[in-house]
Order: sequence, then C-alpha cells, then structure tokens
Amino acid sequence: MRYLALLCAVLPLWASAAVDYQIKITDPDQHLADIQIKMTAEQAGAFSLKLPAWRSGKYQILDLANGVRRFEARLANGQAVPVEKTEKSTWQLQLPAAGDIVVSYQLYANELNQRTRHIDDTHAYINASAFLMYHDAQRKDPVTVSLQVPQGWRSTSGMTRTGDHSFKAADYDVLADSPIETGIHQSFTFKADGRDYEVVFWGQGNFDAAQTVKDLEKIVLQAGSIWQGYPYQNYLFIVHAASGARGATEHLNSTVIQRDRFSFRKREHYLEFLSTAAHELVHTWNVKAYRPAELVPYDYLQPNYSKLLWISEGSTSYFQNQLLLRAGLMTPQEFYTDLAKRLKRFERTPGREIQSVAQSSFDNWISLGGDHADNFSVNIYSEGYLVSWMLDHFLMNNSGLKSNYRTLHNELYQRFGKTTAFTAADVQKIAEDLTGKSLADFWLDQVETPLELDAETLLTAAGLQLVKPKPTEPFTGLTVQADKTGAEISKVERDSPAWLADFSVGDQIIALDGLQLQTELAERLKDFPADTAIKVTLFRDGRLLERQLTPKTQPAGSWQIVPVAKPTRQQKAYYRAWLGVDLPSAK
Repeated sequence: MRYLALLCAVLPLWASAAVDYQIKITDPDQHLADIQIKMTAEQAGAFSLKLPAWRSGKYQILDLANGVRRFEARLANGQAVPVEKTEKSTWQLQLPAAGDIVVSYQLYANELNQRTRHIDDTHAYINASAFLMYHDAQRKDPVTVSLQVPQGWRSTSGMTRTGDHSFKAADYDVLADSPIETGIHQSFTFKADGRDYEVVFWGQGNFDAAQTVKDLEKIVLQAGSIWQGYPYQNYLFIVHAASGARGATEHLNSTVIQRDRFSFRKREHYLEFLSTAAHELVHTWNVKAYRPAELVPYDYLQPNYSKLLWISEGSTSYFQNQLLLRAGLMTPQEFYTDLAKRLKRFERTPGREIQSVAQSSFDNWISLGGDHADNFSVNIYSEGYLVSWMLDHFLMNNSGLKSNYRTLHNELYQRFGKTTAFTAADVQKIAEDLTGKSLADFWLDQVETPLELDAETLLTAAGLQLVKPKPTEPFTGLTVQADKTGAEISKVERDSPAWLADFSVGDQIIALDGLQLQTELAERLKDFPADTAIKVTLFRDGRLLERQLTPKTQPAGSWQIVPVAKPTRQQKAYYRAWLGVDLPSAK
C-alpha cells in the first residue's frame, strides 16, 4: 500500500508545536493505526500519559483505552524508557533525564456508533479523545497532528489546516473537540453570513447531497434569530451514511451526523436528519461557547457531574425545530406533530413523577436502561425540552413578550461566551434581569422537583389546542417483541394493568385464554371486550406461568395540535414572539 508523505517529516522534531502527533493508517481492513507522539519532558522521573475515558458530548464513561496495543516510549536517542500502566487509561514513564521523548502505540479502531474511532478501507474517523494521549502539564500547549493515509484519501477537520493531511490546534482540548474525517468522500463548500462552511459525505445511500447542502445553508442562517455573533469563523458538517449508523455529536466548530444509508428519502426521515443538524449547530453556542461550570474544564478520566445538562441538551432540542420552522424547512403542522408526540410521551412516562430534570442531569452518567428508564427516571433531552418551553413562557409572560428563551440564551452567550462557564444562579439572574421577576420558585418547582407540565396553558397562550382521540384500543402497559413462539416483553409501564398483574421484562407470552399467540399481541387483544380479564400463559426463565390481565382502553392514534378557530390579537402576538413566524389560520 502506498502512503502520502508526512509534511512534517522534513521539519525539525519539535519545530511546529510543543506536542506533535502522527497517525499512520497501517492496515485499514483490520482497523489498525500506528500512533507516535513527540514531546518534551521538563524533568526526570515519573511522566504520565493519559487517554480520555470519555469524549465531549457523550456524558458516559466509554473506556476508550481498550484499543491501545504495543505501547512503547523512547528518548530522542532511541534509548528505551521503562513504562508501567498504573490505571486503565494511564501509562507512567520513568524518565532517566529531562528532554525529548517519543511515544508509540498501535490503535484498534472499529467503533462507529459511539463516534469515537473508526477505520476501514474507505475512511478513518478520528476523534482525538479515542486516539491521542496527553500529559497533564502539557494539556494547554499547542499541538500539531499529521496523518499518513492511503493514496487518494482526503483529510478535513475544524482545526487549522497546515497541509493536505496535517492540522494544528491551540491545545489538547481543541484537538479533542475537533475530529478529523479522512478518506474517500464527497465535499461541498458554501459561504453564509461571512462564514465558511464545508459539508463532507462519507458512505453511500439515498441522500441528495446537493439539496442537503442547500438546506444546511438555510439552517445556519437562522442562528442570528437566537444569538448575536458567532463563536466560529469556519464550520464543518461531517455526514456518515452507513448501514445501521446512528447518532450525532457536536464539537467546537464541527459536527458528525450518522444515519442509516437509506434513511434520507422519506420526508419524515429527512426532517429527522435536518433536526439533528440543527441540534448540533445550536450546540456550537449552547455547550461549546457556554456550558455549565461543572464541565469546565473537562476531566477526561472522571465524570463531570452537573445538574444543568438539561440546558445543554434539552434546551438544544427545544431550539432545533424552531430553526427549521423559521427557515421554511418544516411546516407549522410538522412542528405541531413533533410537539404533540413529545406531550404524549411525557404523559406515558411514569418516571416524570419521580425524577426531576436536575436529578436526571446529574445521573446522566449512570442513566438507567430497560423498562426502568421510563418508569423511574426521565431523560435530559425530552424533559429538558419541556422545562425550556415552560421557562420560555415564564419569560414572555413576565416581560410583556419583550423577552423569551432565545433572549436568555443570547445573554448566556454574551456574558459567558469567553469564560465558558455559567451556573444555575447565572441563569436565574438573567431571567430576573429580563423580567423583573424572581425565578426561584419556578426553579424549585419545575427544575429541582419533578415537572408538572401545564401544556394547555402554554398552547392556549399561543392560540393552539391539543386534540386527543377517544379511548378505543386496549392498553396493557406492555412493550413486546414478536418472535416465532410468541411475544417477549421488553418493557412494563409502572402502575399499568400489566405491572399490577405482575408481568416482568423477559417474560415470553405464548397464549391468551388457552390459544397460542400467532399474531401481534396488540391485534390479538382487540378480540376481547374492554375491561375483560384475560388468562395469559407465559414462560419466565423456562418456567410455565399464568397471569390474569385486564386491559384498560386508551386513545388510538396520534395526538394533534391545531390552531384555535378565532385566535385573539394577543395570541397571535404571543405565537410570533415564541416561534418567530405568524400563527397559521385554522382549517
């Protein structure tokens, strides 16, 4: 395999930066790369190198060091340096003297959906948190990174380019928040409001690249509806289209968005992609330019606990579709449909009665899974969205529509865009400055305490109303996955008929009233009159059991949000202050 030469190879060892990283894609089919780090130790003795245990934008420990192999360290003259691994993500060198050192190791990179590291025969996605180690005392020193890649590959990043396959950054934190995409891909550029944008597509699928770029341009132009000013001069969208790909992550002046390769053509799927792109763009301000004080600086080996992650994620979710609405990429009805789904999900989440959004933020590092996730907790995205909506209402209602939640976030940017860190007290102070009203009671009742959502008041203020279908279909509280022999339970909603009848996750339902289950459980339940006890036969851990289940009825179909027939002038004004567009007429 032929490789492109490293531009820095002809330069002195430390000519360009205090720390120099070199990444060589050695065997893309086996997902392997060789890493070399060149740095200077100020004194003899113990010298520790660390690889982060998590990456920004993913508030969970990922144990990224599990891909490191063949770690070695040498002095500039080639003398080997003793190395001992002292912690799962820490390698300690014993240096005989101060001076230049060279560290090398092999890295296995075959993880795509966590958006940390992936190498194959067509590309490499490089998040430095999962590739490159740092020394604590040199974390704020300037760095360079250079790549050796297969012939025909192209490299791009949000960092400053110094060559076709080399970049520089002010320090390790910038490097760790500026992923590199290198490989065979499509690249597009455009300018908007004096900023330079690049959109890179890796993979094949049913996306329309040219149209997508046009729509992204419309989205970025809406940033001014929230913030005055930009935290970047150039911005990079990285789009991965691959089988089973999912998720997205924000970075300092870039984002990576992953979608299944055939999830772009349908309108609803494409809107999901655009919403994700808007979400990640919002993060460039909310979480990158300003973020909760507990996240400053990042502790790459330990969790950065904060009760404000709901602002980082939930408020970002709250803004994402507003950008699409104002850009004309989403219709008002599509906006209402998404909001109605969120309200329905909130009502069907028993955990909303137990956990506050502040508690959910703190516990995000140990977030629950399975049926307990909804039964005993809430998530910072959906719950944070609704708390943001209520806070928006508080601001508009108490300022005569002169201020809103966008105003508050612009103030966060203006006040903390340079220092980065803000606190809960800062948010409350801004709200009080904008309204003359204390936010203390709201914060206690809706942020620190489980949310009591008054959706009717919020919708009515905007000239909207919620319409629920009449209860017509059986409700058990069960979520099941069909298999050849019946249906396996994957979730049991707390206090539902199934919960009260002692059903459990993992139970395999095989028969109803003595007849084998041969169709979808939801369809079979429709054969029984409402409020009728049904004998359910199931296997639990290989044991044959029976349970009595009495379904209730629930509304069949989707909830809807529609404009009221005759909105008042005040409702129209509120709607415009809220969303930045005019309230459509009722049909």
